Amino acid sequence: MSKVFSIGFGVGTCNEKGEWLEVYFPQPMLYPSEGVAKAVTSVLDISGGNVAVALDEAQLEPLANQLESTGSTAQAAILRQFANRQRPLVAVVLHSDDAPQSVPESYLKLHLLSHRLVKPHEIRLDGIFGQLPNVAWTNKGAIDLTELPARQLEARLNGEVLEVSCVDKFPKMTNYVVPKGVRIAHTARVRLGAYLGEGTTIMHEGFVNFNAGTEGPGMIEGRISAGVFVGAGSDLGGGSSTMGTLSGGGNIVISLGEGCLLGANAGTGIPLGDRCTVESGLYITAGTKVAVLDDKGAVVESVKARDLAGKSDLLFRRNSSTGAVECLTNKSAVELNAELHSN
Repeated sequence: MSKVFSIGFGVGTCNEKGEWLEVYFPQPMLYPSEGVAKAVTSVLDISGGNVAVALDEAQLEPLANQLESTGSTAQAAILRQFANRQRPLVAVVLHSDDAPQSVPESYLKLHLLSHRLVKPHEIRLDGIFGQLPNVAWTNKGAIDLTELPARQLEARLNGEVLEVSCVDKFPKMTNYVVPKGVRIAHTARVRLGAYLGEGTTIMHEGFVNFNAGTEGPGMIEGRISAGVFVGAGSDLGGGSSTMGTLSGGGNIVISLGEGCLLGANAGTGIPLGDRCTVESGLYITAGTKVAVLDDKGAVVESVKARDLAGKSDLLFRRNSSTGAVECLTNKSAVELNAELHSN
């Protein structure tokens, strides 16, 4: 049989119509072994394509036995935990990395990112907004928005309050995955589908969108927009921002290399190479006019910032007298505070 891209066994939430709102995959698999793939597809009678099939009680033990025979004891144990729980269960089998076509497929791919099995831009997520429903995320789990008023009334009549923490298509990552070796001061500011490398610290004002994240280690006090990946040893200062493909960046993939620094309230709309610094308060966009200086401070040429995209060892600053944006070789590499970044 052809190689399978990903398999996940999940437990989730459906609305009263039986439509999926969200799915939790405790241990998603990327490129499972041929034995595991054969066991799953044969028991569930899946011949090909990308499919999400509901699991029933009668399938759990036979599937667990088949997986156990391949040495996949962890997956077998998960299936046995699913038994007699009276919750919606699903198996997702992706034979290829095509764009997700359902809620379970979308959630499996978001889990692959947050479990660090793939990095941002390594899998296809196009069209995911259209697949995910807008959901009320509450202390009682995900609730369909059309069913929310009745649930709120029911809670009040029972002397309770149904707490709605947010209304969004994407849940917070930590309700599904807590990667090893990270610190997150405000968990609501990291979406499922974020990739946080070991040693990453997300402070209270930091934000990480889906299909974005950090190689780690790094101190993030600013915004990492969708599609943006930050290299090891880079810092985003308080209030800083990166322009993602969902916020005006078009098809340009914004990234920061290793050892970069975005100062407080700074930002970039171009990819940066290694050891680059953007001074506090300066936002660089692709069309920003930049005066390139030599070692003596003389202007060599005037270019648009896009012409410097991806280049290393650059310091972007604003001339305090003229206000002109200048760029010169960055002589001082960013050194992270080892104490702050030890998770």
